[in-house]
Amino acid sequence: MHFAVSTTWGPTDTTRASLPFIFAASALQSGDTVMIMLFHDAVTVAVKGSREKMIPVGPPRRFDEVLSHANAEVIVCKPCAEARGITEDMLAENCSFGGMNDYHGHVSRDECKVVSF
Repeated sequence: MHFAVSTTWGPTDTTRASLPFIFAASALQSGDTVMIMLFHDAVTVAVKGSREKMIPVGPPRRFDEVLSHANAEVIVCKPCAEARGITEDMLAENCSFGGMNDYHGHVSRDECKVVSF
């Protein structure tokens, strides 16, 4: 199965920011593929060095587990990032700029389930 996950949560609420990555890590453990689309403040999660400072209250940190997994893709909303002064060279490894067309491409897949945080 393929999961398309969208989120808008970033460093203003580190626990909520971690939830899509916890879900994605669980899906990846089950052998599924995952695409996480970062919108709004969530784009800051993709900036090199930022997620190391994000400590969720309660749940475990699983950002790196997802970002390093071969079956995971993290797409950063380019307009959202540019509005915050984030450039592509600032992104962590395995993160790339994209937009709503990319998200639509994933959610349009027959075997895709959509999850939004």
